[in-house]
Amino acid sequence: MVGQDRVAPLIRQIATKDRAAFRALYRASSGVLFGVLIRILRDRASAEDGLQEVFIRIWLRAGSFAEDRGSGMTWLITIARNYAIDQHRRRKMDEIENIEIDRLVAPDRAADTYLIAQETVDRIRICLGQLEPRQAECIKFAYLEGASYAELAARHSVPVNTMRTWLRRGLVKLRDCVLG
Repeated sequence: MVGQDRVAPLIRQIATKDRAAFRALYRASSGVLFGVLIRILRDRASAEDGLQEVFIRIWLRAGSFAEDRGSGMTWLITIARNYAIDQHRRRKMDEIENIEIDRLVAPDRAADTYLIAQETVDRIRICLGQLEPRQAECIKFAYLEGASYAELAARHSVPVNTMRTWLRRGLVKLRDCVLG
């Protein structure tokens, strides 16, 4: 039958911890989900690891699936897509956090300039670690990755003005910590 959601009944069964339904869902959807992961992550090994993580999330979250909000396959793809985007961003954040101070300070600068810059970077890292994790993540994505208020608001399912408030408050706390 055209338009019939063959995945939704399996997800409902998985919510009751039905392992046979889980195997059937894996056979029915793993190819599509792997495609989503590899397209975003651009690395086969990461996509393979991601597929395992996505199916763990499906197993754990099957009870939250609501058919009135979309098809079963759409729900699965959303889980895979969100996982892949999180991993992609985490990799970029790791790259940013591991920037060597030598790349930030011009080589012709005096040693004291280098030390001050290193201390500042270290202090910012410490202060970011003292913020609420959600605030720190939003600040990193906004100011290091260039994410917009709208992107961050959508990611955290909050209105844009709420996101602006979170960022402003987080920056005030960050400033006070760095200067204090």
